[in-house]
Amino acid sequence: MNEVLQRAVEIAKELERRKATNRMVDYEPYVYQKKFHNNKSSQRLLMAGNRVGKSFCGAMEMAYHVSGKYPTWWEGRRFTRPIRAWAGGVSNETTRDVCQKELVGQPDDPSAKGTGTIPLNLIVDTVRKAGVPNALNSVVVKHVSGGNSRIGFKAYEMGKEKWMGESIDVIWLDEEPPPSIYSQALTRTADKGGIVYMTFTPESGMTETVAQFVNKLKDGQALFTATWDDAPHMTKEVRDQILQALPPHERKMREKGIPQLGSGLVFPINEDDIICDPIDIPIHWPRLCGLDFGWDHPTASVWTAWDRDSDIVYIYDSYSLRQETVPVHASAIKSRGKWIPVIWPMDGRQADKGSGKNLTEQYRQEGVNMTREHFSNPPSQGQKDGTGGNSVEAGVMEILTRMQTKRLKIFRNQGKLLEELRMYHRKDGKIVPANDDVISAMRYCVMSLRKARIKNTEPLQIHSDSEFNIFK
Repeated sequence: MNEVLQRAVEIAKELERRKATNRMVDYEPYVYQKKFHNNKSSQRLLMAGNRVGKSFCGAMEMAYHVSGKYPTWWEGRRFTRPIRAWAGGVSNETTRDVCQKELVGQPDDPSAKGTGTIPLNLIVDTVRKAGVPNALNSVVVKHVSGGNSRIGFKAYEMGKEKWMGESIDVIWLDEEPPPSIYSQALTRTADKGGIVYMTFTPESGMTETVAQFVNKLKDGQALFTATWDDAPHMTKEVRDQILQALPPHERKMREKGIPQLGSGLVFPINEDDIICDPIDIPIHWPRLCGLDFGWDHPTASVWTAWDRDSDIVYIYDSYSLRQETVPVHASAIKSRGKWIPVIWPMDGRQADKGSGKNLTEQYRQEGVNMTREHFSNPPSQGQKDGTGGNSVEAGVMEILTRMQTKRLKIFRNQGKLLEELRMYHRKDGKIVPANDDVISAMRYCVMSLRKARIKNTEPLQIHSDSEFNIFK
């Protein structure tokens, strides 16, 4: 019996060891991690709060690329051959303690080799880095094609000269790099059409590197954000413990991955004051849809319901999609309620070069309930509708006032709108008009409540990050 028990213990230990040295098998990415992995852009930034799993996400992606062992759910870039890759951080020590640890295992524990994201049975060899205790210069990884991939470990402190010379397929930068290093990373991957991806919390604020992703994405770039709400392991107890130890001015940056923004956020509001759980909307609350046209940037819509008794505006649904045709957008808008009035901006009058028809006419032909006139702010007392102008600041101040007085609520599942609000900021006192498509659609709605309408009809299926039924 003792021998049987001993054998069972040995088997249990072996199974535990195999699990610990093949973490790739059990990786079930969070929603934000999966979106990040499945994006095929050549430059990606995962800008997230602390402790949400961004570095582990970056390490797991590197493990997939160097091994070629992609999971069944993978829709991102693939390499069918062995690759050359780099992983880098601020210093040799931080590269060791984060990148190396996440990829290979605890640096100062030889028995921990293989407990990172790269399975032990795929680690062919490791080369030590001179002058840095327990640090690796590189790791060689077996690729499914039959050859070997190589990851070199770099540090920003080494200077841009150490980031020159080689042609690289994949570069993972954990922590924000200085512009000179990021430029070199792009150069190293250019000839192979490779990938550069970054994972960091924006501790240095709105830097040049952050600004190019937040303010104006170029072709081939993609920005992903994640907050503590996106990481199920961040329980209330863990959050409270961390927040209590942080100075107030750092809390948004640590919790939500929001950079400390130059002149400041346009809406410096505690999200808990404006977010609410989805509710069944009473049939007597007027509805309105705001539409912001786009092509290179998204076409966006927002749906609002107005509790006139309490003068509270609820943002209950939104839509955002780039480089799609009018019929596609029109179908999405009509599916939320064909009867709901759609308020639109002045540029809807511009004629299409191909058809000669303006955008508003095209939407009307698709059956969208476009308002007769384009958006304008409420007129002054005694003035005609349409004389209020289209000042952005007027709308921003109305929204901010409603937020401060708790007369504007956003359904918790409206992730795209909340993401835009977190980054909507001023520079030198002026609003930066970037990544604000859903915000613009919301502004049209809030400033056009006089055009909201009521209709009693069948239940409506909401389209959003989470599904809820509301009633028209």
